[in-house]
Amino acid sequence: MKEKNSVQDEAMMKLALKMALQAERAGEVPVGAVIVDEKGKILALAHNEPISSCDPTAHAEIVAIRKAARRVGNYRLTGCSLYVTLEPCVMCYGAVIHARIKRLVYGANDPKAGAFSSAIDLTKPLYFNHYVEVKGGVLAEKASEMVRAFFRGKRRGTEVVVTGSTRNRLVR
Repeated sequence: MKEKNSVQDEAMMKLALKMALQAERAGEVPVGAVIVDEKGKILALAHNEPISSCDPTAHAEIVAIRKAARRVGNYRLTGCSLYVTLEPCVMCYGAVIHARIKRLVYGANDPKAGAFSSAIDLTKPLYFNHYVEVKGGVLAEKASEMVRAFFRGKRRGTEVVVTGSTRNRLVR
């Protein structure tokens, strides 16, 4: 039986989808993330930025974790929830573990790099010393369509070129 999405989960995922749209507009793969504390207070909003920052680790999840940690003044984000539009990769899940995030909610599955149910499943307690509650599939169709549309555009020859702070869309 499919678990019912909570109002909080859907609201935060909608906000993460808005962040993903910002990533897309910047020429990045459209992935957005939101971190909230145990009271539901938003600590960080982020989106993918590896291209614009020239940083291969600048996935939305890691950018959000960095922002939230700075905001609370601690690298441990115990009690916090991370909402992200796409199933995190192994690198991002490692950051979630080290930050001690309590709960992870994601939208679409990532069959090529997902660390939870798609490419690999790292949620088993035998792998790590911290257990994260994981829930997938929240607004999955919207998140999935955003990523599919982005890559459809790439295959059709629509290319985004990022130079410094100027972003131009070129159509071939």
